[in-house]
Amino acid sequence: MYPIREWIRRHLSDPQVVGLAVLLLVGLAVVTFLGSMLVPVFASIVLAYLLEGLVRTLVRHGVGRRIAVVGVYLVFMICLAATLVTLLPTIVNQVIQLIENLPAMLEQGQRALLRLPERYPDYFSTDQVAALLDTIRREAVGYARALASSFSLASVVMVITLVVYAVLLPVLIFFFLWDKSKILGWMGRFLPRHHGLVVSVWHEVDLQIGNYVRGKFVEVVIVWFGSYMTFLFLGLEFAMLLALLVGLSVIIPYVGAIVVTLPIAIVAYFQFGTSSEFMWVLIAYAIIQAIDANVLVPLLFSEAVNLHPVAIIIAILVFGGIWGFWGVFFAIPLANLIQAVINAWPRAAVDEEMLEEAADDPAAAPVGETTGER
Repeated sequence: MYPIREWIRRHLSDPQVVGLAVLLLVGLAVVTFLGSMLVPVFASIVLAYLLEGLVRTLVRHGVGRRIAVVGVYLVFMICLAATLVTLLPTIVNQVIQLIENLPAMLEQGQRALLRLPERYPDYFSTDQVAALLDTIRREAVGYARALASSFSLASVVMVITLVVYAVLLPVLIFFFLWDKSKILGWMGRFLPRHHGLVVSVWHEVDLQIGNYVRGKFVEVVIVWFGSYMTFLFLGLEFAMLLALLVGLSVIIPYVGAIVVTLPIAIVAYFQFGTSSEFMWVLIAYAIIQAIDANVLVPLLFSEAVNLHPVAIIIAILVFGGIWGFWGVFFAIPLANLIQAVINAWPRAAVDEEMLEEAADDPAAAPVGETTGER
């Protein structure tokens, strides 16, 4: 029991450490129990972080913050509306075309499976292929029935959710930018009296989250546009829809690129077969992923992400399993938060021990403290 009491004395006797631990537990409880209700708030915070960088840039160049907020907000809303009006019809049409082509694609896939026993008799038999096709049909029918039964209710809920988001998000984004200092001041009233450690961790995490959100937005746009131009040049069908999937896949590091490979390969195979065009699509997609991983990520996230790839994957699995999409999106900032807390936690105990040693031995104290220097 003595080591446990000693650990508690060293690490939890500091009121700053206790305050940080309490705030982390309260934040965890709020996100766990109220996360589903606070999704519009989380989304608006992400977009506010995205716009805050532009606001700060204008403020540094002499523009008043109020004017900068209004200008950036109006430009953002105009660009968002223009993007939706321009791209949404194309994406919806390609989704509809893909659904209409699914029966033909399934039939072509069935013919390809039936040819396997002829091409590779040592590995596949007719009975095995027939059993596989039967399993695929049953699973597809069951999935289609479940989707059809829940489609009406899900569509109503989705429409209501979109309407709520369309109303709440612009309002929340504006006030998060307009009243940022007031909101932070109000939240500061609930901090414990000894909150130096909390403020230190917050400044580090706030900087990392801002850099991460803005960098991730730029990465999504660049990868989306580059993928669209590449697929369009190669003549791949559903180029805009597939490019959007590739752009959104960068939100989930490593895992997203692997998952999106499947729909790209399927569409390319059913369009080009096993020809050279099919191989060129896969090669081009691999080059896009290589450029993203080796050029874009180091340029955009050199200051925001200082984690090992294994730590990133573990964070994605853990936080994604707990909080779904938002856990995946904030996996890297949350991992950075844990890293910042771990880095700050021992320092509190070490500083306390140094102060105790300095009080017992004046010769061991820093020069500034013994001589009165500042």
